[in-house]
Amino acid sequence: MKRWYQEDWRFKIEVIRVGKKNAAEECRMGLEPGDTFECTYETPAEFCPTSFIKIFPAMEVVRCNGDLRALGGNGPYETTFICPDGVVLFKLTAERKAK
Repeated sequence: MKRWYQEDWRFKIEVIRVGKKNAAEECRMGLEPGDTFECTYETPAEFCPTSFIKIFPAMEVVRCNGDLRALGGNGPYETTFICPDGVVLFKLTAERKAK
C-alpha cells in the first residue's frame, strides 16, 4: 500500500457504555467501556465494521469543515452515537492534525 494523501484530521472513538450491564458479553465484538480506537480515514483495527458505517458520515462532516452540533453533537468536533444494534454507546472526538 502506498499512502500518498496527508489526512488533516484524526479521530478518537471511545466506548462509553455497553448494554445494560456494561459487559463485553453484550457486544458481538466484545467491546468494553474504556476501549478506545484512533484513526484518520481507515476503519480502526478490531473496531466494529457496522458501527464504522454509521460513524463515517460524521467524520466526513468534520473533514468538510462542518459542525457536529448540527447533527446533535456536544461540540463542533464531538458527538456520541449508538451502534446499529443499539448496544454500544460511543463518543467520537475529532482533532485537526498539525501541519
